[in-house]
Order: sequence, then structure tokens, then C-alpha cells
Amino acid sequence: MTAPAARRHVVVAEVGEIPAGGSKIVEVDGRSIGVFNIGGEYFAVRNACPHAGGPLCEGVRSGFVRSDGPGHYDYIRRGEFLRCPWHQWEFDIRTGRSWFDPQKVRVRRYDARVASGAELLADGADLAPDLVGAGLQPGPYTAETYVVRATGEYVIIEM
Repeated sequence: MTAPAARRHVVVAEVGEIPAGGSKIVEVDGRSIGVFNIGGEYFAVRNACPHAGGPLCEGVRSGFVRSDGPGHYDYIRRGEFLRCPWHQWEFDIRTGRSWFDPQKVRVRRYDARVASGAELLADGADLAPDLVGAGLQPGPYTAETYVVRATGEYVIIEM
């Protein structure tokens, strides 16, 4: 039995790049991934609808209407559901589960969170995922390095 591959952290944005209610589509390891800021929490899902491969993260975001009876309703979880632009399949951004069959149909989700620059340097996060995607590989030589202190906060996802 083989050991599971080590998970790595990939920087996808600075915190200020994705405002509350906003999103950003990024390319990581050949995968298109949508990163969403919902009230200061970050979530990431694959930008491919499991139904027909449509660009899921380019779809409309909406909420959920709840009613206790005729004439009374609440619009809750505003902006937390994502509707595929091709065939209108809906998914919960927080969990990746579909709205119509949450036990069986899901979109791939990735853990996302905010990390400080200092934490990233200590953890050795992948700070340049686009270079690997462009076909570049680490070389056999090691350069002399210096201590670097980083400020700011970054959105990272676990791959």
C-alpha cells in the first residue's frame, strides 16, 4: 500500500485581490479553480461542472429562499450557491455538494484559507505555481539563500 501524496499549499491571491462577495479563477497544476470570498471566508471549487464540464465558476451566484408559510420568506446564504451557466446545475460553494442530489453529485472542492507571509515562508508553500504549469522544473543546483521576512496575508489552497 502506497502512502498518500503530501499535500501542498499554493498561493492563489493576496487577500485584497478578492473582496467580500468576489471571486477569482486561477490555474493550478493544469486545473481551473474558482476561489470565492464569502463574508471573509475563502472557498475553492473546480471550475468544471461534473455534469458536462461547463465553466461552473463563471455562473450566477445566488442564495436560498426559505418560507415558514404563505407570504413569509427569507433570502438566506446570499451568494453561497453557484449555478452552472450551461445547464443550471446548482452547487453549494461551501461544501461542493449539488443542490439536487447532495449525497451523490458534487464538484471538487479544495481547502482554502488565509495565511501570513511569514507562515508561508516557514511552511515552504509553492509561491510560483504558474512556473510549474509552464513546464519549468527545479534544477539540480542550490543557490545561496538569505533570510526573508514577509508581510501581508495571502489566500492559499491545499492541493
